[in-house]
Amino acid sequence: MSDANTSNTPNPAAADERVLVLRVMPMPADANANGDIFGGWIMAQVDLAGSVLPARVSRGRIATVAVNEFIFKQPVSVGDLLSFYAKVTRIGRTSITVHVDVEAERNPAQPELVKVTEANLTYVAIDREGKPREFAKG
Repeated sequence: MSDANTSNTPNPAAADERVLVLRVMPMPADANANGDIFGGWIMAQVDLAGSVLPARVSRGRIATVAVNEFIFKQPVSVGDLLSFYAKVTRIGRTSITVHVDVEAERNPAQPELVKVTEANLTYVAIDREGKPREFAKG
């Protein structure tokens, strides 16, 4: 059994597997004048979270090539604990599409879990010159 298939490493190609890839709490510097977290900050975090599984599959450099869909369902506030779950939805010859769900844990006194964002992003495996390449055979 190779190291890539140990129980600590989820199988990123499993279509039904949703994997927790990032957990972060936004800070006051991430908020706009209304006290809500900037959408651009959330988008950056989603891009980071979405890249985790493609990086494992590609075994090398990847680049974001498309944000196919991005939906803000609820505002995010300072103090929300955000959990980012990713699932590979398509693997092509050089590209991978990932669905990311973002859930916020709110109100520690009476915890509430709210889906705040979802997105579909496509990443491409690239070589040292930044050109698309086929995925490494494992």
